[in-house]
Amino acid sequence: MTNRNTPEGKHTARERLRRRREREKKAEKRARTLKTVIAAVAVLGVVGLVGAVAAHRGGGEAGAGGTGAGVEPIVDGDPGAPVTLTVYEDFRCPGCGHFENGFREAIHRLRDGGKMKVEYHLVTIIDGNVGGHGSAYAANAAACARDEGRFREYHDVLFAHQPEEIDDAFADKDRLLELAKQVKGLSGPDFTRCVREDEHREWVERSNEAFLASGHDSTPTVLLDGEDLYGDPSAPLTPEKLTEKVEAAARKA
Repeated sequence: MTNRNTPEGKHTARERLRRRREREKKAEKRARTLKTVIAAVAVLGVVGLVGAVAAHRGGGEAGAGGTGAGVEPIVDGDPGAPVTLTVYEDFRCPGCGHFENGFREAIHRLRDGGKMKVEYHLVTIIDGNVGGHGSAYAANAAACARDEGRFREYHDVLFAHQPEEIDDAFADKDRLLELAKQVKGLSGPDFTRCVREDEHREWVERSNEAFLASGHDSTPTVLLDGEDLYGDPSAPLTPEKLTEKVEAAARKA
């Protein structure tokens, strides 16, 4: 770890401050853009379906339907499972909460049955759109829980206690640590240090940048073996339909 009192450490600290200020300036611009986006979405009557719209995209080459290659997702389930569910989500995103709380039982059943694994790409666009740090801090905490082998449990607790979108409650690290007490075996010194020191901050930033460059423009984005399943109001996904699709794909694998 770099000593912050050395010239190298001071340079690193200045560089982090410079990057943070640049992100804050971009966040202000995105917040202004989001006001227009929200108005348009409200007219279409789909505010509850799509929880967040990315007001900015990176300049990557993935194009539409890309998967944000280059940043390792958090994988839950048997790595050898025949079907892959890819989920891009933000812990502050109300649409993501709607998806997780509605599909949790089906996902657990399919995953525990060995039929599919889930790749989670954690995103922080709510922080960028409306300000705050809750998306990033919660994503870091979830990665810390992954280190302790408790990602699934903590991930579900965060969504079960998701605050309102404009309430940046997850920016309070004490709140994140308090919620961790609901997960057996998680609230230890290593997890606490990981949360307080943002040990996975760079991974979280790269995960969000990969999403912005992926061609996907809203959260949650849900892909089944690369096929976009979620967010089309003319063909809404249900837990039953997800189960049918996964079981059919598993039989063909």
